[in-house]
Amino acid sequence: MAFGNPYAAYQKTAVNTASQGKLVVMLYQGAARELQSAYDCFGRDDKIPANLIESFGKHVMKSQEIINELQVSLDMDKGGQIAQNLMSLYVYFNKELLDVSIKQDKVKLGQILGMIKELSSAWETAAQNTSVDSIPQAQRTLNITG
Repeated sequence: MAFGNPYAAYQKTAVNTASQGKLVVMLYQGAARELQSAYDCFGRDDKIPANLIESFGKHVMKSQEIINELQVSLDMDKGGQIAQNLMSLYVYFNKELLDVSIKQDKVKLGQILGMIKELSSAWETAAQNTSVDSIPQAQRTLNITG
């Protein structure tokens, strides 16, 4: 039996076994990674060399796809004001990233990257504070009665 890419298998297992909070953190980290890669496409003159324009576009597009995933995962009914604020942020990010992609605006990209990193850090803290270890043992049992 041949094994595929072990790293891909590891990633799939990590995603399949992650809590909801950890999944959100992973999405933010992925968006930050893609935005950093796009940012790294800029040369010293703050311009993107011709041979990196396609790569830049792919990284920006991938970050937009991740932000879209965050957006559609919002529970607007249960999330209240926080979900509404996050929705506004995600719409803002995608609008600004479209502008970044068209104008190749390094400054604006850096600002968005900074905000994504801040949100990632906040979600990471929230996910750690609500991890299984912080839930009392009596509440960890599986309720199959619905």
